[in-house]
Amino acid sequence: MHKLDPRRSLETFRRIHRGGNLGASPPTILASGFLLLIAVGTVLLALPFAGAEKPLSLFEAFFTATAGVTVTGLVIVSPQELSLFGQLVCITLVQIGGLGFVTFAVVSAITLGHRISLRQQSLALEAFNQTSTARVKDTAISVLRITVIIELATILSLFFWWWGSGRLPLGTALYYAVFHAVAAFNNAGYALFDHSLGAFTGDGITIAILSTTVILGGLGFPVIVDVLRKKRWSRIQPYAKLIILTALVLNFTGFVLIWALESTNPLTLGMLDWPEQLKAAWMQSVSLRTAGFTTFNVEVMDDSTTLLAAMLMFIGGGSMSTAGGIKVGTFVVIMAAVFAYLTQRKEVVILQRSISSESIQKALAVAVISLLTACIALFLLTILEDIPFSNLFLEVIAALSTTGLSHGITSELSRASQCVLIVLMFMGRVGPLTLVYSLAVRSRSRNRVRYPEMEFQVG
Repeated sequence: MHKLDPRRSLETFRRIHRGGNLGASPPTILASGFLLLIAVGTVLLALPFAGAEKPLSLFEAFFTATAGVTVTGLVIVSPQELSLFGQLVCITLVQIGGLGFVTFAVVSAITLGHRISLRQQSLALEAFNQTSTARVKDTAISVLRITVIIELATILSLFFWWWGSGRLPLGTALYYAVFHAVAAFNNAGYALFDHSLGAFTGDGITIAILSTTVILGGLGFPVIVDVLRKKRWSRIQPYAKLIILTALVLNFTGFVLIWALESTNPLTLGMLDWPEQLKAAWMQSVSLRTAGFTTFNVEVMDDSTTLLAAMLMFIGGGSMSTAGGIKVGTFVVIMAAVFAYLTQRKEVVILQRSISSESIQKALAVAVISLLTACIALFLLTILEDIPFSNLFLEVIAALSTTGLSHGITSELSRASQCVLIVLMFMGRVGPLTLVYSLAVRSRSRNRVRYPEMEFQVG
């Protein structure tokens, strides 16, 4: 029998007390936090008074809570079918899920005057996609400040416009302004109006307010912070410039293509005057990255538009934003790597800055894992459902990119298919690379063994 070593026992106790022996990585803690939020939301939405006319079943509450926390917006129970309590729970889940529970945890710790431990710093770095612990506190506080300012500005703008124009009475205008401001900034796409934003195609003010809020929510907090600090375009960091320019290009390209493809479709934009067509096409293009609002009946849009929508949703918004998708930065890095290979350059260069091999590998991993996940989910849905392929394809991309744009088949799917969507929404919010990292144990020691290269045919 081994003798008990008091010093070793004391050290073991200290490691356990500090949480160092729990074996939980930061991505695992992040995933667990979102699961906890979903569980709390499920319990609240399952209460008898959460439904407007009838209580939600446990599965309906679970699906709705998952869609809220992951800011997806896919529904089997629409917000209009929820009571005031149910709607407030839903939009609260959207707010917490959009900003991330880590932001609240870090800021709460700062407010209470506690120092952030090494484990908390590691968790915050993973959530904020940062490499330095020195800026974690500043980033967390900036996230809340920016959120409050943008959402408050959106609320006041929508409230005074909807109430002042006589569209809505005072109380309703205020409540609807709060609900849609939170949904827009967090890129959730929930709407309390029938047919989403279809009634606002002639309302340029509402379209301008909501589209601006969606764009700001999808840019990413590091970009917004950098713009606010530098104030001049020439002083803004290359990364922020690239994200802004790429977002504008994607939004404008989507706007032009949607208008060109749907302007002659009598079931979508063809029934509108050309000024309304432009407003509807612009809002729809912005919403595809990845808010999920709709300005026309997407169930009858052309297949080419459906493919375009899936592509824009798959790309998504900026890193550390409320949007989903593989992220704009991932898309840009992959495109730059392809361009560098075609032009036979050894380095991948963007805006006169070279991209590290680690960033390229991470971008490829995120894209490949997302594509494989989408293919597997689509394969399962084609087995489980007798529904047109294009409908299932859009549903899968909408769930994985946390966009929520659907051909209206979500509630018609079987429970098994809806469970597939739940997994996709969770993966899309937590991040495919983070989820894989949390399921696999990364070796703490680097492998210093080098192997000889071999010729391998590719392409």
